[in-house]
Amino acid sequence: MPKYTTDVIRAIALVGHGGAGKTTLAEALLHRAGVIAARGSVEKGNTVCDFDAQEKAAGHTLNSAPTHFDWQGVQVHLVDTPGYPDFAGQAIGALAAVDTALIVVNAQTGIELATERMMKWSAARKLCRMIVINKIDADNVDLPALVNDIRSRFGSQCMLLDLPVHDRREVVEVLEHAVGEFDTGKDFESVAAAHRALIDRVVEEDETLLARYLEDGQDPSAQELHAPFEQALRGGHLIPILFVSARTGAGIAELLHVIQTLAPNPAEGNPPPFYKGEPGSAVEEFRASPDPDLHVLAHVFKVVVDPYLGKIGIFRVHQGTIRKDAQLFVGSGRRPFKVGHLYKLQGKDSIEVDELIPGELGAIAKVEEIEFDAVLHDSHDEDHIHLKPLEFPLPMQGLAVETRRKGDEQRLFDILHKLEMEDPCFIVERHPGSNETVIRGLGEMHLRSKLEKMASQYKLEVTTTPPRIPYRETVTRVAAATYRHKKQSGGAGQFGEVSLRVEPLERGAGFEFVDAVKGGAIPGVFIPAVEKGVRQALDAGVIAGQPVVDLRVVVHDGKHHPVDSKEVAFVAAGRKAAMAAIRDAATIVLEPIVNIEVTAPESAIGDLTGDLAARRGHITGTGGRGPGVAAIAGEVPLAEIADYQSRLKSLTGGQGSYTIEFSRYAPLPPSLQQKLVAQHQTHEED
Repeated sequence: MPKYTTDVIRAIALVGHGGAGKTTLAEALLHRAGVIAARGSVEKGNTVCDFDAQEKAAGHTLNSAPTHFDWQGVQVHLVDTPGYPDFAGQAIGALAAVDTALIVVNAQTGIELATERMMKWSAARKLCRMIVINKIDADNVDLPALVNDIRSRFGSQCMLLDLPVHDRREVVEVLEHAVGEFDTGKDFESVAAAHRALIDRVVEEDETLLARYLEDGQDPSAQELHAPFEQALRGGHLIPILFVSARTGAGIAELLHVIQTLAPNPAEGNPPPFYKGEPGSAVEEFRASPDPDLHVLAHVFKVVVDPYLGKIGIFRVHQGTIRKDAQLFVGSGRRPFKVGHLYKLQGKDSIEVDELIPGELGAIAKVEEIEFDAVLHDSHDEDHIHLKPLEFPLPMQGLAVETRRKGDEQRLFDILHKLEMEDPCFIVERHPGSNETVIRGLGEMHLRSKLEKMASQYKLEVTTTPPRIPYRETVTRVAAATYRHKKQSGGAGQFGEVSLRVEPLERGAGFEFVDAVKGGAIPGVFIPAVEKGVRQALDAGVIAGQPVVDLRVVVHDGKHHPVDSKEVAFVAAGRKAAMAAIRDAATIVLEPIVNIEVTAPESAIGDLTGDLAARRGHITGTGGRGPGVAAIAGEVPLAEIADYQSRLKSLTGGQGSYTIEFSRYAPLPPSLQQKLVAQHQTHEED
């Protein structure tokens, strides 16, 4: 295997909506680079990236998959990612591992939900972005209209970097072709005009180059354009548009040439957002340098639990060189682990290597301490260095699960823990009060894939039911209460008195506890016990049995006894005082509101909008999503869509789909709150 330096490494993620052809594009690139002898197909289930049995059965990508290849002196690390919104966690996680995001757009369907989201998420991560329009060979595609739509949605910085020619059978780059006869047909302006527009945009990044260009009118050389081109990419002032057909191979060589000559290496991309310090305390920016001779810094962007290899941590090296047999630390862990085996991944295959340098993606197996988002390093000097966390959508779709067979409960918890480690958008909740185990994901398809994996890989069968809706309680006015806990049953007794008040906070502010006791009315040693009691009251709920949020609790007075005051007494007094104050604070119930986007045939839009309105939904917009397909955006209470999948199937003949994303908590209508409170009171009496 040839030895590389960091300046010839490219780290790239293929992102975009499901069906855009990302996996097929990865196959075309791997084939052209000579990694595979023949291109596989998603339909046949023989692609490099969709190697999992579930992916083959589903016919689309479920997990991000790192691959790599060499092309004309450059080593490219490529991550194929899922496109359907239900599996966004895997796609977002890959953004932490790359310098460039190739947002793949289906020429037939145009800009879709994941297209917009990945443009936004990759911009927030300050990645260099390029738009790749795939399937240009398809019938009835309007490429100029699509380019105009891209520019209207994402800005004039979206510039043509190549153009389809000769009836879209070939593609020609425009940066290097100022003149020449190329048949763009009716689709686009001339190659020369696209070349001139691109040069005009790039030279604006360099004042000296711009002045010379305006003075003599001569195009700068490719070498002179490289630095301002990279600067424009880094600043988001330029988002190149490229055209390919992964099926026919049109534009693949040109895309590889762009990756080789124009995609940034680790030193040219925006620096990864590391910081030094601990969350919740003062932190300072830390600049990782892609220098192979410095201390090691690597970031784990994906975890896989393999039935044979155990836990596998997949990471990007940002600084230093990781070598086989080296000693590494995980986060602030005090004990190092030995790098027994070091791998590069090629789909399902693990290729053992001796070292990895900055910019490369690799994997380590059988290290239990490794977790998603962990930082690996080789010196305690880097114990408190972290990478700024990615922002993931909050999992809202839920199912309560229980084992079909008695005695499998512990296995269920162990398996769910493994699934949770692998997916940042899959969470497991345990509700002792209702004895429910609830799994939450980004959609019905997301949760179904987890249940299928539990059955096929782990041989565990479960039953599912709709979970309880995660309502919340909050106070709407200031209220105060005092409670004295006094217990005497012979010998030493229990005594503690707490006076406190509750104050409403802004929605989403959480909980604040304030110790305002003066003169030692409650000794400082008992204040943590008071807070513990308050938190118990908030967790259990007061009027509807739901957690209480968005309030400040101020403990301002109390009494103690020199002999009988104990921690247990102040826990009880704090809990009872908090409950009394909350009851007197005009407490209301909040319900979760989600953003919903429904994609369906245009003919069903009227029925769907009416159905959402009947579910207390609010429509915020509608728009096209390709020929004959439309999308509805809106807000709806989570409680109203527990059965939405079956209703959507009925209204659209099985041709509709939807995604939800947490928006906010809002007051429950009074009539529904009364019903919920009454149910809780009946349960308490029972």
